[in-house]
Amino acid sequence: MENNKISGRAWILLTTTNVEKAKHFYETVLGQKIEAEVPGEHIVFESGFALQNNYAGIVAGTPDYAPKPTGVTIEIKPKSNSFQLAFEVPNLDYWVEKIKATEGIEILNDVTEYNWGQRSFRFYDYDGHIVELGETMAVVIKRAIEQGVTAEEIAEKWGYSTLEEAKEYLKD
Repeated sequence: MENNKISGRAWILLTTTNVEKAKHFYETVLGQKIEAEVPGEHIVFESGFALQNNYAGIVAGTPDYAPKPTGVTIEIKPKSNSFQLAFEVPNLDYWVEKIKATEGIEILNDVTEYNWGQRSFRFYDYDGHIVELGETMAVVIKRAIEQGVTAEEIAEKWGYSTLEEAKEYLKD
């Protein structure tokens, strides 16, 4: 039965029209580490997402990718706004400044603080994918404690099943 299981690993595949430009952005600007790469075609990052050049060609089974066509044609639509790639960061203000200084990046929304206390920032990458940078929950919880929220209230507010689970975020 072991052979009938889906592997424990899954990742998001982002389509790109310029894999080298996308690679530069995610590796250099966002500091993501490359796990595997087929130069000019496909990059897998250690954090669990990948970049793919000419995804429509792969799905169609064009000669560069498959011996026989699949008969499937898809249209890649930039800014489909149907998902986002999200990262948690300990210093959101640093990252906001860095992204705003990156040429060609379109800001979707400036820093917003949500009802649960987390601040986040969204932008489009070069291929029109929404990327969110949000504060780590450790930062959010530490700020809440500084504002007088008790550990018990934190466990209840953020839905942790136990107080110990909530306290785990405070070890950083």
